[in-house]
Amino acid sequence: MTAQASTLIIPVESYVRELDAKLLLACVAVERGFPVVIGSRAYVHHAMGRFPKGVYLAKSMRKMSDRMFDIIPKLGHEIVAWDEEGLVRFPDEFYYQRRLSARAVRNVKLLFAWGEDDARAFRAFDGYHGCPIHVTGNPRIDLMRPEMRGFFEREVAELRAEYGEFILVNTNFSGLNHFHDGLSELTHNLVPKDGVVKDPFMAGRAAFRNEILGHFKQMIPALSTALPESRIVLRPHPSENHRLWREISRDLRNVEVVNRGNVHPWLMASRALVHNGCTTAVEAAILGTPAVAFQPVTDPIFDMQLPNSLSHRANDLKDLQKTVRSIVAGEIGPRDDPEARQILAHHVGALEGPLASDRMIDVLEAAGYRSRLPEAPPWSRRAGARTHLALRTVVKTINRYRPGHRNNLAFHRHRFPGVSTAELQAKIEALEAQLGRFAGLRARPIARHLFTIEK
Repeated sequence: MTAQASTLIIPVESYVRELDAKLLLACVAVERGFPVVIGSRAYVHHAMGRFPKGVYLAKSMRKMSDRMFDIIPKLGHEIVAWDEEGLVRFPDEFYYQRRLSARAVRNVKLLFAWGEDDARAFRAFDGYHGCPIHVTGNPRIDLMRPEMRGFFEREVAELRAEYGEFILVNTNFSGLNHFHDGLSELTHNLVPKDGVVKDPFMAGRAAFRNEILGHFKQMIPALSTALPESRIVLRPHPSENHRLWREISRDLRNVEVVNRGNVHPWLMASRALVHNGCTTAVEAAILGTPAVAFQPVTDPIFDMQLPNSLSHRANDLKDLQKTVRSIVAGEIGPRDDPEARQILAHHVGALEGPLASDRMIDVLEAAGYRSRLPEAPPWSRRAGARTHLALRTVVKTINRYRPGHRNNLAFHRHRFPGVSTAELQAKIEALEAQLGRFAGLRARPIARHLFTIEK
């Protein structure tokens, strides 16, 4: 009997942040003989009962995933995982409380780590059960390596033609300026309905981030005035409401609020990045784009140390303006000192050598998934899981039409606006041209927001 490979099921929650990297991983998997399904995370979950038995690649292991993680193995799939937010995170104690669920982790067969520090954090988690941890890096890093940057060459040229010399300001205030006002941390932590603060850490963080947000509101017009000849592109977090930033920049002729496409070509096309504790500063360090951490207030617990440590630091508006002017004038570049390189190497794997995507597929092959299917659960468990999934899907479908709900259809469109077969195919062909691999791979739609990649 011919060995049958497990299907690799790849959910994508944020189009602009995840799709390109996960498509690269999908192409490597298909090249190596794995069937692949890729698409919107919400729609992947709805269809889990219809997929061939395979391996579900989870992007997080939070408490809100507990039920789905219970259902997936009972349907005959196995779960492997990384934490999409594991690169830039809270101190361990608070990271564990908010990003890792012992119940979810219990169902994971193996873990992929961004780097050595991420692996250390997994091992130290009380709910860690001893499953293999592999420091593979992440496919998002693959796209930033020198041999891959041509993948974005056309987009970089288009951005430079459209915006000229521009400064990129990345905001990450989704906890405060959420797409849905009702999901704001201010609502749940600083001003709880019953008046009782249930989570002092999150209340403290919300207050700290709210103070930073206030400084960013002042910073945008100040930077606009200080750099009148430069364009300033403000790119909000994928889950943020853009209305706030459009109101602030409405009368600023050289400021534009944009959030389209992968952030990597924006970083490559820009002269400098301004941020506070944002993952894009790590990406900027890899790409060689100068980054400035605007830190008018600091806190040893609530600050995100990794991205700030890889950036030039500015403690006030005057310092920020001076630093950005120096970058634009070519007087200073990105941080490239031994300390910064050591910090980056400790947190990010696969900066050279085999791609992270290849390393991950190596791990799946070594685990036997290329030549076997997961063991089928008893019929009774599968039937119960299908019933549970059907009920869950009904509830989620109803919630799509509830204004302000996190599963609301408008919020889904905000994070995953949809992708056409032609668009996916163009991306595959761009990857083929860049790497000299993936000849003959095709994207084929199989359901709404769901695709298979096949030879």
